[in-house]
Amino acid sequence: MPELPPVSDLLATAVTALGGKARPGQMTMAAAVDNAIENKEHLAVQAGTGTGKSLAYLVPSLRYAVRTGRTVVISTATIALQRQLVDRDLPRLAQALTKPLGRTPEFAILKGRNNYLCLNKINSAVPEEPAEAELFDAFAVSRLGREVKRLNEWASETETGDRDELAPGVGDRAWRQVSVSARECLGKSRCPFGQDCFAERARAESAQADIVVTNHALLAIDAISGVQVLPEHDLVVVDEAHELVDRVTGIATAELSATAISTAARRCAKLIDEREVDRLEEAAEAWHTALDELPPTRWDTLPEGVAGVLALVRDAAWNARTALNPQGSGGNDPEAAAGRNMAIAGVEEIHDSAVRALTAFDEPDPAVRRDVVWLSADEIRGVTRRTLRMAPLAVGGLLRSQLFGAATVVLTSATLQIGGNFDGLARTWGLPPQSNSRVDPATANSAEAPSDADTVRWSSLDVGSPFDHAKSGILYVAKHLPAPGRDGLPPAYLDEIERLVGAAGGRTLGLFSSMRAAKAATEVLRKRLDTPILCQGEDSTGALVRKFADDPETSLFGTLSLWQGVDVPGPSLSLVILDRIPFPRPDDPLLAARQRAVESRGGNGFLTVAASHAALLLAQGTGRLLRSVDDRGVVAILDPRLATARYGGFLRASLPPYWETADPAVVEKALRRLSAAATV
Repeated sequence: MPELPPVSDLLATAVTALGGKARPGQMTMAAAVDNAIENKEHLAVQAGTGTGKSLAYLVPSLRYAVRTGRTVVISTATIALQRQLVDRDLPRLAQALTKPLGRTPEFAILKGRNNYLCLNKINSAVPEEPAEAELFDAFAVSRLGREVKRLNEWASETETGDRDELAPGVGDRAWRQVSVSARECLGKSRCPFGQDCFAERARAESAQADIVVTNHALLAIDAISGVQVLPEHDLVVVDEAHELVDRVTGIATAELSATAISTAARRCAKLIDEREVDRLEEAAEAWHTALDELPPTRWDTLPEGVAGVLALVRDAAWNARTALNPQGSGGNDPEAAAGRNMAIAGVEEIHDSAVRALTAFDEPDPAVRRDVVWLSADEIRGVTRRTLRMAPLAVGGLLRSQLFGAATVVLTSATLQIGGNFDGLARTWGLPPQSNSRVDPATANSAEAPSDADTVRWSSLDVGSPFDHAKSGILYVAKHLPAPGRDGLPPAYLDEIERLVGAAGGRTLGLFSSMRAAKAATEVLRKRLDTPILCQGEDSTGALVRKFADDPETSLFGTLSLWQGVDVPGPSLSLVILDRIPFPRPDDPLLAARQRAVESRGGNGFLTVAASHAALLLAQGTGRLLRSVDDRGVVAILDPRLATARYGGFLRASLPPYWETADPAVVEKALRRLSAAATV
């Protein structure tokens, strides 16, 4: 193959073909990514909104894939970005670069098996058992039936079987009727629909692609499960990298509930001896009784009597698993085989969770244990379900050995610097700290400690933002307000929100620390203001955001889950309000355990865990304001601690460099001017 053009030329070709303009930050980032690929050195890049970071990593990735014949994996956290890459960016980019690359690059999207329709399950009668709360809810049962009927109709129409292509969507319970997990799958060779399997077709397409777009969850499964689900690769780009640790933690979290044990027992009915099914049912009842007497909290030691019940659950599940022979009764009957695989998957999960809970306390020091164990109590349709959960205390070691040790990794996001540097997130990824966070892409200094020959080499870069934050936005901290309390929004906060939204003429995104606070603010302010207010939960998030964007006078109130779902450039959004610094709940078992672990090593647990968590969310939330170079507006943080507490400087260092003020009169005048200009 002839020598390919350099990345700078390919990027220029792509930008021109796509009708864009050269952006310094994009060119700098593309050069840094190319340098990291050539030197096989990990790279973390902070690239603000409007930088064009997708092209900045896609162009060098495509060049590498075409030059070497190796697949490049692009991992994202959100469906929205996956769709942007697969439906918009990659098709246009592949067309633009066909001539200079010598061929048309191929790309594919790959998700976990349970994201695709299972044709065998669709054509079999292997129903999922209804949840206990739904047994007494006729409406829920009828809705489930309607959704399953629609899924069966859709199965004959869809080309991909991909759940995300179903519009409108269905609930998780309905989807489980037509999908299987990797454990439940019969396997291509044994399944009568193996040749037409949607998941297998997606995997086959990905194996031939230059670029495979996936999600953090599947990346984590591929890295830590020991089962290869992604094509062979030696380069990974992690977009939305600030979400990586949470997604990996979620995949590595196990749980054990009485309901899950009973479900596993019902799946085993008629497949194994009745006595073994009865043992599972007895174990479920014993587990329910044991948990029902305990308060929801973190476990630093096993409560009295629990070890014996866990052993009972473990042994009952293992006996059932032994009795379940995958090649047993049913012969070549795919329906019988599917039912048996579901039963096996259920008891294996129960057994593994029980073993994990029993062995979690082998290490006497909670600060260095592998797992954090806690009991939660969740209310679902009026039924309280107690569940024991086990999550890794840290995932940095896993990522360091299984991800960074296996491929060159580029991590990028608009928010990677916490407290002014990359070290906070790097620590959670298992990477060593850096003395210099801002480096030149071509001569980046590696973070390698001479005393540790195994230290992972990586560099970092902040390519900045095309926005002039100091001229485009105001950061207003309501220093005169009282500190937030535990009893909902203080009256002074509601008064402040009323003045701000009134001055802005609507055009407000209100981000609240709880759904209770969002609903309370909505209820009160709808009576006080003439402009409309939408509240999260009143419709789907997508529909609410569209209504918000279409009517400049409308405001949208919601919780943290909105922070990544709102991208509204233009005059419909000129004010972002945050009611308080988003510290994690003090009773969050996992984050509290991580904070304690840092303190046991002499570190500052509050800054390392709680404040870093808050800083990342603040950066994401305030980033909703400026979405294009023409946007103007105000970020109003009602929590005075941002200005008065010692940690305030750390938090503000994580935010864009807005012009700051604590004067409400200045802010109200600015909002009125923006409102007047938008209505001209």
